[in-house]
Amino acid sequence: MKLSPRLLGIATFVKNHSIVADIGTDHGYIPAYLIEKNISKKVIANDISKGSLKKAEEIIEELGYEENIEARLGNGLEVLKPFEADTVIIAGMGGPLIIDIIKSNAQIAETINDFILQPMIAADELRRYLYNNNFKIIDEKIIKEGDKHYEIIYAKHGKDCIEDEIYYELSKILVDKRDLQMKEYIQYKIKKTENILEKLDSEESEKAVERKKELIEKLGKYKEVLRCYESF
Repeated sequence: MKLSPRLLGIATFVKNHSIVADIGTDHGYIPAYLIEKNISKKVIANDISKGSLKKAEEIIEELGYEENIEARLGNGLEVLKPFEADTVIIAGMGGPLIIDIIKSNAQIAETINDFILQPMIAADELRRYLYNNNFKIIDEKIIKEGDKHYEIIYAKHGKDCIEDEIYYELSKILVDKRDLQMKEYIQYKIKKTENILEKLDSEESEKAVERKKELIEKLGKYKEVLRCYESF
């Protein structure tokens, strides 16, 4: 099973001999990979969409993994029993939806050790939620696939804090590790913000002035983090 860079980045956080619940499994590629590579003992492949789950079931059957991968139709962590899985993957959806899945099933979430989360948008909201709700971010990755950057967060239960709110948006872990993709991602954020400011330059409405003020402040923070990165 060959995975895309994004899916492979997610899979690399899974520990050997784990029991995994892949929430929103879509085609079931990650569960198939985890069994093929003997990384996981068992995977629960979940999706709320009957169509997506049927595709996963077809792959499971084609590869002969029925004993190792169980497909379950349902909403988020609701398909799990307490302590049934030690690892959960929630990927390919927005940060607010990931938060809602965890919050809505808090009793199940408390019995899971490892959370591998890949928000398509609003990673800053997800980090804020984790830091403020007794989760500790252990590691992160940024994977570039085409022209898009995908942020992958590996978290556990615990306590942690950040020194500046900009690190809700930019991974402090990856800055400290001098991750090359992180540098490129910060530069991308700087360029994107500068382009927006350029478009707003001639706007004089109260809303535009306030927006420019916010963006200038954010741009300064991005550049400060980049200088911190380059000063190591």
